Amino acid sequence: MNCSGKLPDASVLSTLNMTLRTLLLRLRGERRHAAVAHLVLGVPLLALSMPFVLSMNADAQPAETPLAATPPMGWNSWDSYGLTVREDEFRANADYLAKNLLALGWQYAVVDEGWYLTDPENAGKPAWKYTMDANGLYTPSIARFPSADGTQGFQALAAFVHRKGLRFGIHIIRGIPREAVDRNLPIAGSSFHAADAAERGETCSWNPDNYGLKENAEAQAYYTAMVANYAKWGVDLIKIDCISYPYHAGEIRMMQKAIRASGRQIVLSLSPGPAPIEKADELTQRAQMWRISGDMWDHWGPVAGMDWSQSVLGQFVIGGAWSRYAVPGHWPDADMLPIGYLGPRPGDGTARQSKLNHDEQRTLVTFWSMLRSPLFMGGDLTQMDPWTASLLTNKEVLAVNQHATGQHAILQANEVAVWSSQPEDKSGTYVALFNLSDQSKKMHYRPTELKLDPGTYSIRDLWTYQETTADAINLQLAPHASALLRLTRKRP
Repeated sequence: MNCSGKLPDASVLSTLNMTLRTLLLRLRGERRHAAVAHLVLGVPLLALSMPFVLSMNADAQPAETPLAATPPMGWNSWDSYGLTVREDEFRANADYLAKNLLALGWQYAVVDEGWYLTDPENAGKPAWKYTMDANGLYTPSIARFPSADGTQGFQALAAFVHRKGLRFGIHIIRGIPREAVDRNLPIAGSSFHAADAAERGETCSWNPDNYGLKENAEAQAYYTAMVANYAKWGVDLIKIDCISYPYHAGEIRMMQKAIRASGRQIVLSLSPGPAPIEKADELTQRAQMWRISGDMWDHWGPVAGMDWSQSVLGQFVIGGAWSRYAVPGHWPDADMLPIGYLGPRPGDGTARQSKLNHDEQRTLVTFWSMLRSPLFMGGDLTQMDPWTASLLTNKEVLAVNQHATGQHAILQANEVAVWSSQPEDKSGTYVALFNLSDQSKKMHYRPTELKLDPGTYSIRDLWTYQETTADAINLQLAPHASALLRLTRKRP
């Protein structure tokens, strides 16, 4: 408590404002306006009567739109190209994204892991060759990204993306290149050197490129220089891997500080999962996206030998635990959509059409939309088929992901799940029904079972665009199938 009689300085007020705004937004999403609101709004901080106080009303809008106010949507190169994406391939996918999906909100084009590897297709760790500058900062491989050079990096590619109205993202591994440490290269903008920042005994278990970083001034200087370089390139999203599982709180804080110091609005995406649920409040303060599970691939249930990979089925229980933390500016991330053509050189397995059948793919997109997870297409956009396109271009389904509130599970069982949320205009209720079993199931629910008033409802199927009037939901769902409905009560 401040007993000096002085008002807090601007940095303290900014932190308090962010904390209060997040709590208010969470209150609005969960509709816990009574007891919880009393606890939040009754704290002595509000007695300061300062401009950072947003409102005594939990439904008040933030004073300014936060970064990533809605779940980010875009395309990521990993599912189709793994470590190997080339500039011509990336540009072709960005072209498709801009021409066919941007108008619907799909705006991020992300180069995933390995953009600093010179020839990832013909070698393996530790034989890979890396490209970096004199300050130990990775640079794009000119062999794969011809528009890059040692001083400008991805600047030309980012400019290409920006001209199309898109935003540009890159994937990195936390820490500092081992080669930079072995050579003890200087850290740009400081008197420090790489060896002073590195935690030599700490590396990523699945990627040995980097050493972890200590929590010291030298490490902060390295992250600050790194992000300043990305900001100069024009990067709009940084997906940093090997940082949220296992959980590295110190490096997350340093990354957030480095992004703020860069002066550029950059979305921070933490990977992989599962992020620890007990760190939910901290994650909400530090990042715009964080992974809630391991890598998502195209399998409905668990697969022998792929314990590291999350299944669609497995995501339901995890998603339920995280749903209440999805608020404007902060999004639990269920990972990419492994649908469409996963090739020509996917990050796992051989080139293929997604192994998920059509019902399973629709269930995946429906659940991600109800959960309000970020939506990043993993399949190759240049090989888009009509079915996959229909999953990405349904405006009514996308509205659930982008603008619904109060998302939560009404029922979560081994064979059936039922979720609900409220449309942006407060008119009606979204209801998603999922058959998680291997047999066909009849879904019959009266409004009261969905916590709605009894009566007759207009029931619109958002996937088929069909509308009926009834006093109950009656559906037959195939194995692993789902339905996404909007219910609007008819006046008596």
